[in-house]
Amino acid sequence: MPRPIQATIHPCALRHNLARLRSIARDAHVWAVVKANAYGHGLENVFEGLRGADGFALLDLSEASRIRALGWRGPILLLEGVFEPRDLELCSRLHLWHVVHCDEQIDMLALHKTHEPHRVFLKMNSGMNRLGFTPQRFRSAWTRLNALPQVDEISLVTHFGNADGPLGIAEQMARFDEATRDLPGERNVSNSAATLRYALDTAAKSDWIRPGIALYGSSPDFPEHGCVDWDLQAAMSLNAKIIAVQDVPIGGSVGYGALFVAEQPTRVGVVSCGYADGYPRICPTGTPVLVDGVRTRTLGRVSMDMLAVDLSEMPEAGMGSTATLWGKASNGALLSIDEVAQAAGTVGYELMCGLSVRVPVGVSQDLQPA
Repeated sequence: MPRPIQATIHPCALRHNLARLRSIARDAHVWAVVKANAYGHGLENVFEGLRGADGFALLDLSEASRIRALGWRGPILLLEGVFEPRDLELCSRLHLWHVVHCDEQIDMLALHKTHEPHRVFLKMNSGMNRLGFTPQRFRSAWTRLNALPQVDEISLVTHFGNADGPLGIAEQMARFDEATRDLPGERNVSNSAATLRYALDTAAKSDWIRPGIALYGSSPDFPEHGCVDWDLQAAMSLNAKIIAVQDVPIGGSVGYGALFVAEQPTRVGVVSCGYADGYPRICPTGTPVLVDGVRTRTLGRVSMDMLAVDLSEMPEAGMGSTATLWGKASNGALLSIDEVAQAAGTVGYELMCGLSVRVPVGVSQDLQPA
C-alpha cells in the first residue's frame, strides 16, 4: 500500500471563505489569489471552490494557461506583470490582464503588436518598496501608458506592507489617495489583512479586493486573531498514520540529538510524516497535533520521514491511529495551520506552500462546509 499520509483539500471551506470575504467587501469585485499553485493546494483542486470569484490573480503564465484550460473565461490578472516582451503575446492570446510596475514593462508594451489593447493595472510603490512607481513618478507613468494604443483601460493598484500589524494602512493609503486623485480607473488595494481589518476604511476606495491567505482558512494577523475569530475554515488538512508505538522509560530520549528526555514513563507514537513531506524540522517538542481528533503534542526532533507524538494520556490510540498535523480531523476537531506555523517561527503561508510533491493530495467530497 502507499505510504500512509495524505493532504485533503476542502472545496466547501474555500466557498465559505470566499463568501465571507465577499460579504465584508460589500460591492467590490473579488480576485481569488491562486499564485504558487494556489498556495500549495493545487490550482485544479481549488478551482471549483473558488470559481465564484470575479477573477483569478496569479504570477505565472503557465498557471494562467491552466486556469483557462479548466474552462475559466473571466478575468485573470498577472500580479507581477510580464517578464519579457514575448509574454505579451500570450497575454493577448489568453486575454490576460497584467500589472505594470516599471518603465521597462511600459517599453515592452510600446513595442508590442496587438489587435486588442491590453487591460493593465498600474502599480504604485506606496511604501513597501518592492514593486511599483513612487508616488512622485506615478502620474508620469500613467500618462505614458494612457498614450499607448496598445493599452485600453488602466486600473490603479498598490500593496500594503503592514495591514496585518500595528502600523496599519493609513500612511500608505494616504499616499495612494493623493497620487491618484482625479485619475480615472478602478482601484485595487485590499489584500486579506486589509479586507478583514480595514474594510470600513477601504470600502469606498476598493473596486477590487484580492484576498489570498484568508481564502485558504489561515488568519493573516495570527495570533492577534485566529481563523475562528474571522470565521474562516481550513481548506487543507494534512493527515498521517501512526506506524509504530514505543514505551520510553524515565531518562529515555526520543529522536535525533536526544532533544526530548522522558521525565516519566512516556508512550510515544511514531507518525509517517517528516520534513521531507513539508512539516517543519524546526518544530520543537510541544508543537500541537491531533491524534484521532484529540489534542496532544510532538516530542523531540522532526526527522525526514517521521515525527513522534505523545500518547501517554491516550491509551486507545496506537498503531493505525490518524495524526492530524494541521486542518480538520475526522471527528470535526480543528488544528489551525497557524498554530503549527507559530511553533516553527513562521507563518501558515510557508507551510501551505511547502507541502512536498511526494504527499498525495485528495479533494474532499463534503457537500456542506465544516
